[in-house]
Amino acid sequence: MKDPASKRLLDITRRHFFSSAGFGIGTLALSALLDDRLLAASTNPLAARKPPLPARAKSVIYLFMAGAPSQLDLFDYKPMLNRYDGQPAPADLMKGERFAFIQGTPLLLGSPHAFSHHGQSGAEVSHLLPHFSEIVDDVSIIKSMWTTQFNHAPAQIYMVTGHQIVGRPSFGAWTTYGLGSENQDLPGFVVLLSGLSQPDGGKSCWGSGFLPTVYQGVEFRRSGEPVLFLTNPDGVDPVARRRSLDLMRDLNETRLAAVGDPEIETRINSCELAYRMQTSVPELMNIADEPEHIHRLYGTEPGKNTFANNCLMARRLVERGVRFVQLFHRGWDTHGSGGGDDIVNRLSQLCRDTDQAAAALVKDLKQRGLLDSTIVVWGGEFGRTPMNEAREGSKFLGRDHHPRAFTMWVAGGGIRPGVTVGQTDDIGYNIAEHPVSVHDLHATLLNRLGFDHTKLTYRFQGRDFRLTDVEGEVVSQLLV
Repeated sequence: MKDPASKRLLDITRRHFFSSAGFGIGTLALSALLDDRLLAASTNPLAARKPPLPARAKSVIYLFMAGAPSQLDLFDYKPMLNRYDGQPAPADLMKGERFAFIQGTPLLLGSPHAFSHHGQSGAEVSHLLPHFSEIVDDVSIIKSMWTTQFNHAPAQIYMVTGHQIVGRPSFGAWTTYGLGSENQDLPGFVVLLSGLSQPDGGKSCWGSGFLPTVYQGVEFRRSGEPVLFLTNPDGVDPVARRRSLDLMRDLNETRLAAVGDPEIETRINSCELAYRMQTSVPELMNIADEPEHIHRLYGTEPGKNTFANNCLMARRLVERGVRFVQLFHRGWDTHGSGGGDDIVNRLSQLCRDTDQAAAALVKDLKQRGLLDSTIVVWGGEFGRTPMNEAREGSKFLGRDHHPRAFTMWVAGGGIRPGVTVGQTDDIGYNIAEHPVSVHDLHATLLNRLGFDHTKLTYRFQGRDFRLTDVEGEVVSQLLV
């Protein structure tokens, strides 16, 4: 039988040994210099932290339209495309191009939807978005977004993590890693789903990657308990639950002191957060208590799983100090293979499902004084082609995936309102002015949160990783 000292050596890995050995004396010296209260606070990885630079925003609501909305039918009107509707696409554009589904020489497809100018900014918007048309002077429209990916899963993962392969931290995880959260009774990063199903990229779209898992997004479920196992099981009262949590905490703290694994600290904090959420979540989820005029503004229906309900929930979350809220509404993949995914019927329905609530969110945040400190982002993972896909000879109108140019909009939190950044060419195929990459967008949003994107890093496998990888420039045209 081995002695305790030998057993201890077997319990730790070589990596744990070398990573912890250098800190013992330094930790003792530091603890003598620091206020005990500061040292105690540092054990909470979600404790609110000040960013290193002056910040204009402290929270983010990201409205992710999974499936890729058609920018040419919503924001980027092209009279030239309508003029040459039904004509073969220019050969010089098609040479060497790859598409997800288009084969042969495709035909140009003008928008079947009318556009008009709105607001003092004169933004040109589709009639499919009557509510967005009312807030154009409060948002920045980016018509020159581009990405490296043209299939849904890698493009969605790339859009939220800056890398197309799973395993990197999401934007929300980086934000809570850098800033913590102002509400210790709710998760710092919350995910809300509506539409057909979860995004193609799956839970990696809100994962923490190699960051400690305490920073990953917490999905609030569509039906039943918003978070599983939050209520006490039959026969267990609050006193018994508290005693069992205290015992688990003591055991975990003993193990944490022995091996120093940060995931044990995550487990401790998760258990304590879950206990506090037993009272905070039911109150949060009860949107029926909102005034009737708010329900009319958003178009909410309490008790149903809708994008409108999730937008109102997002406002309630940031109002309570939650740092990052990400909404996914899937269904925007309008290929035109049938009436259920075309740009006439399906796109119109998607806009009816989302337009009112997205605009209401901006209006509501503004009237409450929260828009100044909250960034609202709207967009998908790529754009749609200016050509008709006509898959297998379909007579329904639809567009294939297009990574070269698409549109997003951003509002609040130090973002310049009432401007349009970038332009595409006459048919909307390529970017003509001020291209904005995914990394550029991330760099800009981190800037508004008080970070130099090149310095918000995490060391993993011998390298300092960041959300923007080795790229990204702040888009000055978007800044107040």
